[in-house]
Amino acid sequence: MKSSFSGLRYLWKSEDIRRKLLITLGILVLYRLAADIPVPGVNFAALKAFRSSGAGTGGFLGFLDLLSGGTVSNFSLLSMGVYPYITAQIILQLLVPIIPALQRRMQEDPREGQQWMERWTYFLAVPMAALSAIGQINIFNSLSQQALNQIIVPFGFTSDLWLSSTTILLAMTAGTMFAIWLGELISEYGIRGQGLSLVIFAGIVARMPANLITLLADPTTRWFLLAFTLIVITLTIFAIVYVQQGRRNVPVMYPGRRMGNRMSMPVKGTLPLMVNLAGMIPLIFASAILQFPAIIASYFTSSTNAAVKNIALGVQSTLGGTGTNNWVYWLLYFLMVVSFTFFYTSVLFEQQNYGDNLRKVGAQIPGVHTGEPTQKYLNKVQQRITLPGALFLGVVAAMPFFLSKILALFNVASASSSAGLFLVSSAGLLIVVGVVRDLFMNIDAELRLHGYQDSLLVR
Repeated sequence: MKSSFSGLRYLWKSEDIRRKLLITLGILVLYRLAADIPVPGVNFAALKAFRSSGAGTGGFLGFLDLLSGGTVSNFSLLSMGVYPYITAQIILQLLVPIIPALQRRMQEDPREGQQWMERWTYFLAVPMAALSAIGQINIFNSLSQQALNQIIVPFGFTSDLWLSSTTILLAMTAGTMFAIWLGELISEYGIRGQGLSLVIFAGIVARMPANLITLLADPTTRWFLLAFTLIVITLTIFAIVYVQQGRRNVPVMYPGRRMGNRMSMPVKGTLPLMVNLAGMIPLIFASAILQFPAIIASYFTSSTNAAVKNIALGVQSTLGGTGTNNWVYWLLYFLMVVSFTFFYTSVLFEQQNYGDNLRKVGAQIPGVHTGEPTQKYLNKVQQRITLPGALFLGVVAAMPFFLSKILALFNVASASSSAGLFLVSSAGLLIVVGVVRDLFMNIDAELRLHGYQDSLLVR
């Protein structure tokens, strides 16, 4: 503990580290200030009524609100956050094993392939941001038009709408690219490699005070909810850290070094395989795909055909995820998160190409032939250890539903209480813990680069 406190003091004494921390903090403050700038054409009265109705607190809109730090519910210029960039990144990662030319590019020169991937992720993020802006406008207007006025002018390129539509589209797309640029500035001049993660982290944490006030609004249940919240958060953080740190160390024999005319003995080593290699991506996948039918149905909720309208309303209410008691939505969400965890882990693991990489350096897993047999063996091990990680992500995704049932046993069954127990939602807590863990590891590495020998982390 003493070394941790001395390490914190050294952070401020080191001019280079202090400069990086101050730059990071300044950029995050700038991002939060920009998050309050509204999109042109917003009907603020309708937006306020929409937020108070709670219609957009669940489902994909709720997840987008999480990733954007609450800017979706405010309909600001940064309402899409860095989500289009994440989507573009996922699309390109999935295209690599499908297109042989891309896979050869990544395998032949990983460094050049990574630069190509980053460059095209930026290019693809622009149209993804424009499509996300159109979809977000339509979703908001569809959810609010039954009882409220439209939140924002309808999107279209008719003679009377083309100017306002173009202005809104350009403003929201520019806001997304501005958020991505701020994240890149943090990675380049601030905390290295943490830019986009810290942008999402800052937005999530900024919502905690308001969520805490809402959680403690009812004087009859505030102390019970506070105690229950502390217990749930503590247990969840412990589980997240335990699973995220989980590794399976596969024994590997590395060739010895030549010493004159003889070779030294082979060196024993390990190849660590992560229990949760996919991270938060399965949650994003499942939310986007599960919400897609509800988005399509939103276009038919005002149909003059009674049957079509009823079907559209049923799909929207079932898959919209606007309530914590909708067990069909949460069951599908759980199953899709588990399935996507296996799928995305398989895609990422194949890109690592451990079989060929170990063969090139002369390393071998005891009892396993090099090359393709090694890759198949490691695939089998990775799939086996992915099961607890996938089930864990599924439980985290469906945690609001479980908590609503637990609170119902204590006659505290309000959706707002169960949703606010984590202060940032269960998925948000997963992001926060992961970012804080990576942040401390990066700072610890910076301290060691500047000559500080003791670890900042408490072991």
